[in-house]
Amino acid sequence: MRTNGKHRTRGASLVEFTLVGISMVFLLISTIEIARGMWQYHTLAYAIKAGARYAVVHGQDCTIAPNTCTVTISQIASVIRRAGIGLPDSALTVTFAAASGGNTTCLLRDCIANNTSGYWPPSGSNSPGQNLKISGIYPFRSVMIMFWPGVGTNRTAGEFRFSATSRESIQF
Repeated sequence: MRTNGKHRTRGASLVEFTLVGISMVFLLISTIEIARGMWQYHTLAYAIKAGARYAVVHGQDCTIAPNTCTVTISQIASVIRRAGIGLPDSALTVTFAAASGGNTTCLLRDCIANNTSGYWPPSGSNSPGQNLKISGIYPFRSVMIMFWPGVGTNRTAGEFRFSATSRESIQF
């Protein structure tokens, strides 16, 4: 009895498609996740930079009368939230550091709600030439963790902490 060569390779194309298809789906999901991560990182960096620029413009001797350009941490945090479209304010941790050493760290939503009084930068750190530093940390959660179960024992699985810092000097 003679077998036809066509019948022996009948299931080979299904196996080949499965092997190539799995790797292509993995590659597609990886590309989308990397793009999403880069977008969130650059959005974070832009938002922190925008907040620092806003603070610097409103920081120069603004607590001295008759100037009325003083701002609060709440106002700066609102600028960061507007510039950081797509970053949830319940996940973004922001640190405000003045030259005098006074640091304020809070979630962005808490910065907006709870820091509506008191000027920032404080009066000892708002003269020209003083440095202001605003930092942000955002936890990026990737869906790629489904391919590596058990990863991330010390922190939430699939979470990368993106950080951005902007240090500006109050101009004359």
